[in-house]
Amino acid sequence: MHPILFELGPITFYSYGVLLAAAYLIGLQLALVRSRSRGLDQQRVMDLGIWIIVSALAGAKLLLFLVDYRQYLANPRELGNLLRSGGVFYGGLIAGVGVALWYIHRHRMPLWTTTDVFAPGIALGHVVGRLGCLMAGCCFGRPTSMPWAITFRDPAANSNVPLGVPLHPTQLYEAGAEAVILMLLLALERRSGDFPGRTFWTYMLLYGISRFGIEFYRGDSRGMILGAVSTSQFVSLVVVPLAGAMLLRLGGRSGGTPHGAARRAAA
Repeated sequence: MHPILFELGPITFYSYGVLLAAAYLIGLQLALVRSRSRGLDQQRVMDLGIWIIVSALAGAKLLLFLVDYRQYLANPRELGNLLRSGGVFYGGLIAGVGVALWYIHRHRMPLWTTTDVFAPGIALGHVVGRLGCLMAGCCFGRPTSMPWAITFRDPAANSNVPLGVPLHPTQLYEAGAEAVILMLLLALERRSGDFPGRTFWTYMLLYGISRFGIEFYRGDSRGMILGAVSTSQFVSLVVVPLAGAMLLRLGGRSGGTPHGAARRAAA
């Protein structure tokens, strides 16, 4: 792959960093476009997006530290790699959602309508971000003999990725899953019976299911819970039933009221 995108004198532009920045900007732009049709304050949405980006970056790194804290405590020099890495997506998602809920409550924005605005942007940004993972060599898969396996050979790739070994392209698995989820979310909004919160919780439901399955093909260290499931699988086991319950609750409460009519009630 291409962990280094290009060099400009003494400055090195890494593929992962460039694509991660692009992921956040593209996701925020989509949220801004969607917010116009829902009558949300554009400046509030922009500010909220910035809060989400900052908290997501911090949360992703924090969860990565917690997953591998023994490694970082035993070798403090590895903390430098932690700062350069993107972290664990679930950590960023949880932190971003938590900060978003605080911001939405503080500024009296319609709760579920606002989260619905951002959900497709999260999926789109994740597609781009996982392409950055592919180019950097992180989030790699287990060894495989499948014909679509990928082999990393660049020594500048992620230091933990095995070089010269065919691996499952888990980065592409997740990027593809997110692309499908994005299309499903947008298609679902066009159907009758839409209600505030459906897009957001459908995203949480579908992502949790897809992430749980893809984790079986991951080859990098992600921490284990009770020696049975990875950290991300454990989070998925919490998120999926929660999302299902919220969809039933919000759908039953709104009676299929469209976003526009239910905007005030969703606050």
